[in-house]
Amino acid sequence: MALSIRHLLGLDGVSREDITLILDTADSFFEVLSREIPVVPTLRGKTIVNLFYEGSTRTRISFELAEKRLSASPVSFSVSTSSVSKGETLRDTIRNIEAMKIDMVVVRHDSAGVPYFLTQCTNAVIVNAGDGLHEHPTQALLDMLTIRQKIGRLEGLKVAIVGDIFHSRVARSNAWGMKTMGMNVVLCGPHTLLPQHPESLGVPVTDNLEEALDGADVVMLLRLQLERQSSGTFPSIREYRERFGLDLERLSALSKNVLIMHPGPINRGIELASNVADGPNSVILEQVTNGVAVRMAVLYLLGGGEND
Repeated sequence: MALSIRHLLGLDGVSREDITLILDTADSFFEVLSREIPVVPTLRGKTIVNLFYEGSTRTRISFELAEKRLSASPVSFSVSTSSVSKGETLRDTIRNIEAMKIDMVVVRHDSAGVPYFLTQCTNAVIVNAGDGLHEHPTQALLDMLTIRQKIGRLEGLKVAIVGDIFHSRVARSNAWGMKTMGMNVVLCGPHTLLPQHPESLGVPVTDNLEEALDGADVVMLLRLQLERQSSGTFPSIREYRERFGLDLERLSALSKNVLIMHPGPINRGIELASNVADGPNSVILEQVTNGVAVRMAVLYLLGGGEND
């Protein structure tokens, strides 16, 4: 089977069949990662450029590991040591990189729409690793993979996504992707941090945490973006923690089997208490592990890899 898409720019509009194929393929690569030598030759001879204009730990390392596990040749791009610092445009950067005979580009950028823009400038396959306030599709895919592994299904589950929804590309990708997979998603946060046009996401939004948590099978906390605190989007960190933070007391009111998730990095003691982040309901580290498997699957399916 093959994906019906040539690039992964987001999950908005991606079919249920394509998402299922990516998750099924990721399951097979999850087995590869448990081997003594976790490497397969599926993308041998392919060159993949990691074009990161924003800082990243989990996503960047995860993609680089995925590329190496698939025997591809990864090339990492650093803004600070590139010609971008001399004024080179994004279009000129990608066209010059393409002239060196590359196959795929994994891009992260602080401007929404950059991955799509790159598809107009190059013939290489483009994978979105996060673009501005738009989408982060591989994060949503690894989230769904983790849920499916732990619960055994996606259809019909209730997922509460709590935090700074307005600035979260993770929330957007999960809302679109999970809805496509038949999941019931509710977005929750301070009124000032909810999306301005929630109807575009097609899922309910609320500023009432108890309402969002009621009957939830999965609770996903989002990082409170402290760099935006000065804009006055909420009164104080203490009030935010009291109204929207998840601690043991709130956890005790939920299902004993509820999954606690977070895309990272975590502001411990704010959106999530440490004893919850490290507790038995947390699958945060499983998300990180699954990130490599999902990105292997995406690169393999889009890169035209061959089975060993």
